[in-house]
Amino acid sequence: MTAVDFATEKPHRAVIAPGALEHLGEHVGDASGVAILHAPPLARAARRAAAIVRAAGAEPVLVELPAGESAKTPGVLADCWSALAVAGFTRSDLVVGIGGGATTDLAGFIAATWMRGISWVSVPTTVLAMVDAGIGGKTGADLPEGKNLIGAFWEPSAVLEDTDLLATLPIEELRAGLGEVIKHGFIADERTLELISAAPAEALDPASALIGELIVRSVRVKAGVVGADLREATSVGDRVGREQLNYGHTMGHAIEAGEHFTRRHGECVGLGMVFAAELAHRTVGLSAEHVERHRRMLELVGLPTHYRGIGWEQARELMARDKKARGATLRFVGLRAPGRVTMIVDPPERALLGAWNALTR
Repeated sequence: MTAVDFATEKPHRAVIAPGALEHLGEHVGDASGVAILHAPPLARAARRAAAIVRAAGAEPVLVELPAGESAKTPGVLADCWSALAVAGFTRSDLVVGIGGGATTDLAGFIAATWMRGISWVSVPTTVLAMVDAGIGGKTGADLPEGKNLIGAFWEPSAVLEDTDLLATLPIEELRAGLGEVIKHGFIADERTLELISAAPAEALDPASALIGELIVRSVRVKAGVVGADLREATSVGDRVGREQLNYGHTMGHAIEAGEHFTRRHGECVGLGMVFAAELAHRTVGLSAEHVERHRRMLELVGLPTHYRGIGWEQARELMARDKKARGATLRFVGLRAPGRVTMIVDPPERALLGAWNALTR
């Protein structure tokens, strides 16, 4: 078992281990009701969680969510709030989110907004959620106009990362998760890139020791970043706070929204990183060699590096709605070199279009 501490406003711990779900009872506390929000494929894990909750002396309320990003809508939010109201949930009760990033995003936002905030436990079950979406305290939901436009910073009281639950993931989900792992490698952990380069097939094996090590390394990167800047408040020039975790996300979110959330998030982030690297090459001096390294790393795990989909005008409009934007000014996370993160503020339109053309050629 590996534990990673998040030294944030509400300090908590992520436990990464086979069978980590069995620790859920330790976090029930004084709750009399525990809402267990889960993705449809996680019904068995949700029933196991319910049994653990009952053994801890609380009454579980199982709430099955729609699959994937379709769970993160205002309509589903209203349904979940109604379920808590019918069950008589009070400020001492608990929410548990079991599933991928969409499930943990929604569960955290439900907890943040129920009676102005109750405790919740994140149980991420995909690589992507374990290393990014299910940790760090960002919660939210989507609108047709963009991803995560509504949300709150609301940290879980605990994160339980049960690596046994990775066994049934399709290979496409594992690949998507490694997109976020590679992102952490480029912004902060060269060793992660070296490990994947040396054994890409092992990195895609959910039973391997390597995938466990990659998850732990990524969780440590994220814990260090959010511990220093929970609310994205400290980015100035080359001193970039939590915003660095959004490397590749500005274009990635535009692609997701433009394609109505039909592409996996990690795949979109990978495409977004290629765009960001091309933009950094044109604006802040990232070498052509490192731009090409982005493509090599993503291709090693089977992720696309060239895009055919929405057009430039739509992508440009969607990027303008990005949360990092300030008024009409676009702001991107960029790299001068791996591990040297900077903000690219108001880049020239010719640089943006050049990066787009390189992504879509």
